[in-house]
Parts: sequence; C-alpha cells; structure tokens
Amino acid sequence: MQKSSHLRKLVFIALLTAQGIVLGLLEQAIPFPFAFAPGAKLGLANIVTLISLYTLSFKEVVFVIVMKTLLTTVLGGTFSTFLYSGMGALVSFIGMYLVKQLGEKRVSMIGVSATGGILHNVGQLMVASWMAKSWTVLLYLPAMSIVGIFAGIAVGVAANYALAHIKVLQYFSKK
Repeated sequence: MQKSSHLRKLVFIALLTAQGIVLGLLEQAIPFPFAFAPGAKLGLANIVTLISLYTLSFKEVVFVIVMKTLLTTVLGGTFSTFLYSGMGALVSFIGMYLVKQLGEKRVSMIGVSATGGILHNVGQLMVASWMAKSWTVLLYLPAMSIVGIFAGIAVGVAANYALAHIKVLQYFSKK
C-alpha cells in the first residue's frame, strides 16, 4: 500500500512538472501586447506552482519548480531566459511560501498568487538591472507590479478552481 501511495505521488509530481513545462512553452509563444511593461506575461505556469504549494512538501515543490524551469529553458529558451525565469521563480516561490504560512484564514490562494505575481517581476527586474549594470531598470517595477497583481489574481482563481478538482480526483482515486 505504501508503494502505491509513493508511486501515486511521483506520478502527480511528474504530471505537475509536465503541465508547467507545457504552460511555460505555450506562454512563450503568445506575444504580450503591453509595451509599458516589457517582458510581462500572464504567468500561466504559476498555476502549477500554486497547486504544488498547496499539495506537496517544501522539497517536492522546489523540485517541481527547478525541473519546470530547467526543462522549459532547454526546450524553448536561452541562458538569459533561464536567468530571468529562475530568479523570478525563486523570489516568487519564497514570497508565496512565506505568505501562505499566514494561514488560509488570513490570506487566500488568490492573495498568495498575487504576491507571487509581484515578486516574480521583482526577481526578473533584479536580473535585468544586474545585466544592464543599472538600477534604472527598476523604474519598470510600478507598471510591472500592476500587471503582476492582475495576472496573479487570474492565476490564483484558475489554480483555486483546479485545486478543487484535484481534491475531487484524489478522493475518488482512493476508493
């Protein structure tokens, strides 16, 4: 029975990782129409990060994020894509993890996601300012924060909906 449970968890982690990769690659193919926030994206792959955050252990979430970032870069990115995505994912994850620790009564999944949306942009702008050797890149932060909040809300709503259905699937799979 324990083997079956462990195998189920590994399959779940693999599926989340694969879904994150597919969403990441799909999003790379979609141009973002807002010139005031260059490089801004909706962050669809963060749906997977949120679901992982609410269903897996800390180590397992880190594994999903690292694999998703690495494989998305290998399949459709460059080294600079890896730097931007990696730093954005790292800063975003740390912030979402800490905010989630406040508890569901204080902050919803949508609030956790909005935090992640803002902090993902902060991480990416840190890389951009390092690469440009200038802090003036951070002037994009207000515009990108607005985009990050709205994107985070949209991603949070989608992840909340998906998580409810994942729980239903897990419930029926035990019978």
